[in-house]
Amino acid sequence: MSRVAPTEAARPAARPDGRRSRVRLLLLVVTAVVAVCGFTYELILIALGTALIGNTVLQTSLVLATFVTTMGLGSLLTKPLQRRPVEAFLVVEALVALIGGLSALALYVAFAWLDLYQPAMLATASLVGLLVGAEIPLLVVLLQRARREAAGTSVADLLAADYLGAVVAGLAFPLLILPTLGEIRAALAIGIVNALAGVAVLVLFRRTLAAPRRLALGALIVGTTLVLVAALVLAGRIEARALQQFYDDPITLHERTRHQDITLTESLDGRDRRLYLNGDLQFSSVDEYRYHEPLVHPAMAGPHGRVAVLGGGDGLALREVLRYPGVREVVEVELDPRVIELAREDPDLRTLNAASLDDPRVQVVTADAFAWARRYSGPRFDVVVADFPDPDAAPLAKLYAVEFYALVRARLLAPGGRLVVQAGSPFFARDAFWCVERTLQVAGYGTRPYHVDVPSFGDWGFVLAALDGPPRLRLDDPGGLRYLDGAVLAAAEHFGRDVTRTQVRASTLDRPTIVTYTAKGWRND
Repeated sequence: MSRVAPTEAARPAARPDGRRSRVRLLLLVVTAVVAVCGFTYELILIALGTALIGNTVLQTSLVLATFVTTMGLGSLLTKPLQRRPVEAFLVVEALVALIGGLSALALYVAFAWLDLYQPAMLATASLVGLLVGAEIPLLVVLLQRARREAAGTSVADLLAADYLGAVVAGLAFPLLILPTLGEIRAALAIGIVNALAGVAVLVLFRRTLAAPRRLALGALIVGTTLVLVAALVLAGRIEARALQQFYDDPITLHERTRHQDITLTESLDGRDRRLYLNGDLQFSSVDEYRYHEPLVHPAMAGPHGRVAVLGGGDGLALREVLRYPGVREVVEVELDPRVIELAREDPDLRTLNAASLDDPRVQVVTADAFAWARRYSGPRFDVVVADFPDPDAAPLAKLYAVEFYALVRARLLAPGGRLVVQAGSPFFARDAFWCVERTLQVAGYGTRPYHVDVPSFGDWGFVLAALDGPPRLRLDDPGGLRYLDGAVLAAAEHFGRDVTRTQVRASTLDRPTIVTYTAKGWRND
């Protein structure tokens, strides 16, 4: 994020040209570094808010609006500080390092123990924005002091360095920083970098400061760094204790991948193993069959030689597909390779999914399902199973859009083929459920909605779709089913008065209404 502010001319000190050039270069490097830090704090607040409470667009808008507004205010507030730019910059760096560095940890703790995030996030974004907005005006003054030049030249050079820092942060955050460190450790590490930028300025301008002031500012920077280092050392324990507040059972695994948070829990008696993605329950080992049997088997009642499972990297839907000896080939498309690894390597998950991912009939593809469908040009599928997480954020909404279902129709489904979509809860998120059906209809499908009871989820629904009219809901029992039978399936077509069809809009890439319907439904549950 670029930061522009008017500055007052500072009196340049007389220095040899060589030294002035070196100081100028180092100040531009410092500018790029603090730009990386400021932009990264912004991205961390957005990522953390999305992970904890969802709604990517809202979190992004709130953080950006708050950050940019307070940056402008911070720039204005630096005017009286420009008389002592070195001291002011060092104090600002210490504060932004401390507040920005501790921001993710503090917000995580506030959400876990106080159920408080959005007000705390806005307050944190405001404080960090004020401080980040003060950096560039003070650096302009320092640059003018280092070398005789017009104010416009100083601003142009510093803004170029600032833009460069923003580009570096924008690329490094999703590709390196977040997957390697996660939000909490990333913020602390960036805070330490911010403090080191203060150390660099202190060294460059040490001769302009009286000894007592130099020692005091040095102690401030060193003390800030030590606090952040200590927090970094303790962050794992603090995060683990805070994270446990979100789950009833003990956590056995928690990882942050490039795509999502993965959490596994296990009950004290060892009977219930649960998988959560970004905090949302994906299955409970106690009753997952009540979800996966209704998801898969109605779609398999008919030709099923070739099957595509989109999502469902845990292998449980795949287990149900492979019950049919007539299945010749299955393509499993999963975004996150770590989910596939866990499903193959974790002993409990492997037992639960019956080692389905290692079946010779299965081809595993790690890719975004939308992008994969666009590129796919192979043989068509008799059955497509769409087993995606609930569309509570914009990145997931595209997998519930008219355009995606049109891609499935145009590139994946064979003549007479069937598509089944997990559609959420018609009771807790009624409009979202019927939005899935409406979206499929707009994409050219005949639809058959149905729902069952899954104790861990509640009333849960699916939509079976075909291109030759509404498909009939029936079961060709392959044997080994624990829940689903003809009577259950017949009852699944009936919806009580409190969950009957509502008037909703279809969801598209341009207008992802399903995110709004999902958020509204679960907020009011």
